Amino acid sequence: MTELDRRSVLVGACGTCAVLMTGCAAYGPGKAAPAPAPTAQPEGSPSGGAPTAGAKLTATSDVPVGGGIILTDAAMVITQPKAGTFKAFSAICTHQGCTVSTVEDGTINCPCHGSQFAIADGSVVDGPARKPLPAEKIKVSGGNITAA
Repeated sequence: MTELDRRSVLVGACGTCAVLMTGCAAYGPGKAAPAPAPTAQPEGSPSGGAPTAGAKLTATSDVPVGGGIILTDAAMVITQPKAGTFKAFSAICTHQGCTVSTVEDGTINCPCHGSQFAIADGSVVDGPARKPLPAEKIKVSGGNITAA
């Protein structure tokens, strides 16, 4: 009976280790979970949904030339590929639906699996995503960008 008890304890301990190791492996050894995306709440947008037409999204001065900003609550990315040219795309990665987290070095970046999209047209620069980010409609008037 002592042998069976010892075996039960060892099997139980191994099962616990396997569960713990699986949880830790989600981001790989030595890697931390991705940081949350920066957020900006567009004026006039319903909570957690697309902004209503005419709602102010941001000021043109908030969007850096050669970069962009992520409006998490509106699930939208607004970019300025060259001075005075503004583009908008869905902030939802076409690979597996994660929200993109950064706009750097000419690309919109997904933290989940590393997909990258061009700030000029939303096309895939680096996969695993195969489809571009869908374009969103915006209107630029004066110093403001609004939902179209």
